Amino acid sequence: MRIRTWMVALGLTAFSLVSAQAQNYPNRPVSFVVPFAPGGLTDVPARVLAPIMQEKLGGNIVVENKTGGSGVVGATHVLRSEPDGYTLLVNALADVQNLHYIKVPYNAVDDFTLIGKVADGPPLVLIVNASLPYKSLKELLDDAKANPNKISFGTSGPATSPAISLTQINHTAGTKIVDVPYRGSGEAAGAVVTGAVQGTFTFFSAAKPLVDGGKVRPLAVAGAKRIAAWPDVPTMEELGYRNFNHSGFVGLVGPARLPPPVVATLLKALNESIHSDLFKTRMEALGMTIPDAASNTPANFATYMRTEMARQAELARLSGHDPMAPKQ
Repeated sequence: MRIRTWMVALGLTAFSLVSAQAQNYPNRPVSFVVPFAPGGLTDVPARVLAPIMQEKLGGNIVVENKTGGSGVVGATHVLRSEPDGYTLLVNALADVQNLHYIKVPYNAVDDFTLIGKVADGPPLVLIVNASLPYKSLKELLDDAKANPNKISFGTSGPATSPAISLTQINHTAGTKIVDVPYRGSGEAAGAVVTGAVQGTFTFFSAAKPLVDGGKVRPLAVAGAKRIAAWPDVPTMEELGYRNFNHSGFVGLVGPARLPPPVVATLLKALNESIHSDLFKTRMEALGMTIPDAASNTPANFATYMRTEMARQAELARLSGHDPMAPKQ
């Protein structure tokens, strides 16, 4: 009886300690770990969010870039951090793609505490050099079918959304558009401008200034719906290519076993911040949308991540990769 009483008391003491820590949270700076380089589509939303969210939390937020391994280095750093809410990961699309191409030392859902989405998008768009005669996706693909290996697309390397999109369209349209890898999607888009390649799938935020400058022409949107800025550009789905949705996302997660009160505090501050006028305006300029606050929950975020993992596995098979089961 004395042992049992001691164990119950110990458990109550630990619970009281966690509760006290949660009530005082945060009492020191919170780190947003971005696993990609500054200026990218994961980094920019994080840096816009940080000063807004720190006002809601009442504590400082610092953005740290820990790059490498297609996001694995930064994610692993957070994975191994103390589950106290002071080291958080700004995760992205790579988390549902990586495990199908490279060895990943974690399960992106089960080994983290999911908090919520920051933003959805932007979608990929298919662009071609403006001097080319293609005015529609059909014209481009008809030429590609008639002349195998004549047309080349820039991509940002294997296991990235532009390369996966190109593999998917080659598979579904029966074309042989050549994949020319570059160090990033911005560099690939620049190659379209110079004529080094004929086209690319690139994110809307990179494509828009090139389209506005008359250097490239958008033929299709690889997203769920048309882009408000380009109402005349159809989606791949509208053009008959089902399940051709390649949009990014940005989310917020922490190490496994974050205390529920800390998660609740973070989620409340996150939803209030992303629905601020400043954040929404900045994200709209990037072609990103804000999730509904009522549905932006850890459970719904987990469902989304699992669904995307399964979909990305099917896409990986198109390029001959044998998707790896997530680490259990």
